[in-house]
Amino acid sequence: MPRTIWSGAISFGLVTIPIHVASATENHSIQFHQYHLEDMGRVRVRKICDLEDREIPQSEIGKGYEYAKDQIVAISDAELKDLPLPTAKAIEIQAFVPLESIDPIRIAEGYYLVPDGQVAAKPYKLLRQALARSSKVAIAKYAWSGRERLGLLRLREDAIVLHAMRWPDEVRDPAAVDPPHETVSEEELDGALALIDRMSQDDLEGPEFTDTYTDALAKIIESKREDKPLPDAPEPEQPGKVLDLMAALTASVQQAKTSRGEEADADVHEMPKKKAAKKQPAKKAAAKKTTKKTAARRSRSA
Repeated sequence: MPRTIWSGAISFGLVTIPIHVASATENHSIQFHQYHLEDMGRVRVRKICDLEDREIPQSEIGKGYEYAKDQIVAISDAELKDLPLPTAKAIEIQAFVPLESIDPIRIAEGYYLVPDGQVAAKPYKLLRQALARSSKVAIAKYAWSGRERLGLLRLREDAIVLHAMRWPDEVRDPAAVDPPHETVSEEELDGALALIDRMSQDDLEGPEFTDTYTDALAKIIESKREDKPLPDAPEPEQPGKVLDLMAALTASVQQAKTSRGEEADADVHEMPKKKAAKKQPAKKAAAKKTTKKTAARRSRSA
């Protein structure tokens, strides 16, 4: 069982559900420390007071806010803990919304909400079943680490997961990174759709979704530990400059087919276009009208 990060309650109308919070994810990355290369002594960070020019212990360190040059207000942990907020010890559900109504860029790390004791088991199950039947997620407010946060409650199998959310003003406007205006042809779009079709799969299972960086790093560490030659690094592919977009799409489709063991004979240029299919009835109608006019002229000539 992961360790408890925070304890409190879910507030669901007049229903209170005692819970504790545990991390839903774990980091498997290889962690490095800093060392003095001359003797491999560990390099550590010392906390130095600017005014006294000496190292100070953690017991003498606190938080503060600089509201003007050299004008600081000290804030203690006890003051942060006792903030006059209804969300100080509760996850207050504010609304229920469809998950698709939330921009994924606002959704951050996830935590499991675990019922705290037998008294919490039934209301926890009630909220879990209500979320499942409604097909919605709950939006809540809660206070952690000295600030009020927005959160999303959803189901993951039989557990309720709390996702931290970014406030609307914390998300940057995408207009700042809009690319220059370019026109994309139907042929190019069909090529991209063909590539998406070839690269589509039903889940995220497969060797392409494994952490190859950590695996390679572990092999290097093991080789150095045993004083063995380092594994050969593969030659990185140099990305070429895209001069012909259609040629690049066609080659990508064929490469995707080859990687799946299919015959690489796809030709993006020969794909039927939707617009051409729509215009066919109109052409037939025009042909019929022309035939009728010709027949009428012949009858008048006769």
